[in-house]
Amino acid sequence: MSISENLESIKAQLPEGVKLVAVSKTKPNEDIMQAYNTGHRVFGENKVQELVAKHEALPKDIEWHMIGHLQRNKVKYIAPFVHLIHGVDSFRLLKAIDKEGRKQKRIMNCLMQFHIAEEETKFGLDMKEAKEMLDSVEYKELAHINIMGVMGMATFTDDEQAVSKEFQCLKAIFNELKTQYFSGKDDFKEISMGMSGDYLLAVKGGSTMVRVGSSIFGGRN
Repeated sequence: MSISENLESIKAQLPEGVKLVAVSKTKPNEDIMQAYNTGHRVFGENKVQELVAKHEALPKDIEWHMIGHLQRNKVKYIAPFVHLIHGVDSFRLLKAIDKEGRKQKRIMNCLMQFHIAEEETKFGLDMKEAKEMLDSVEYKELAHINIMGVMGMATFTDDEQAVSKEFQCLKAIFNELKTQYFSGKDDFKEISMGMSGDYLLAVKGGSTMVRVGSSIFGGRN
């Protein structure tokens, strides 16, 4: 199957209102353009350098998502153009994003990344840290960030029950934050969860945004 056929087939499986982020990391620009020419505009990268290079080389109506772990000292390179930062896993990072947003005179869209997996290697906040952050005076002073929801990565396992449970956990976190902190905020609505191996489970669990790479572009280059 070609990239465009893969895209069409995945989009056909997704319910209305679920956004597909085509994960183009390590893929050449020609592959991205194949997807672009089918009408797809939303792409995700996990390395700052690669994201910047692709943004410079490719059409300007692409909506770029930063989906990987982001270091504070690298925010400045993507701040002028990035559409959504998925992986805000610390308050320090959020403050760095706000600072760069202020310099660029733009509001930076972010998702709070939560640690929902059994694996220790995944980054992310826990609920206690998130609440301390959201309750703090410092947070209330940030004028150049827009938190639009939550993101999480499930354990890499074939155990669908375990994965579903982790997705339910993220949905519960979203619901609690929505009720307690973002009830009046219409654009706090994103639950970014689900990748090539588990996006259908994620959609069942309430995902509004899936990040799919290999099922569109094939294995890693």
